[in-house]
Amino acid sequence: MAAPMAMPAAPAAVASPKPAPAAPSEPAAKPEPEVAETPADGTTLTAPMPGMIVKYEKQVGDSVSEGETVVVLEAMKMENALPAPVNGTVKAINYGNGDSVAKGDVLCVIG
Repeated sequence: MAAPMAMPAAPAAVASPKPAPAAPSEPAAKPEPEVAETPADGTTLTAPMPGMIVKYEKQVGDSVSEGETVVVLEAMKMENALPAPVNGTVKAINYGNGDSVAKGDVLCVIG
């Protein structure tokens, strides 16, 4: 005669899911991006896409001609030479080599 087989234990009762936490009454404030002040008189050179500053070809006080490379921005593993939008002198540089920038950040001011 065969020994009786043990019956598996009954499955445990499934717990009901916990209710979702209540939504906060006020949304969390997003931190403002840190932006260097720029002189009022001048034309800005902005980042056309997010990336990392590889190097500045010009420094504050250097004169530039329209179309001349001012800064090299690495984006999507490609280096992009950003040209001066106008003739003038570099008045301010807002980021350093190796800094990450977002689209629209003011990289430098030419006046």
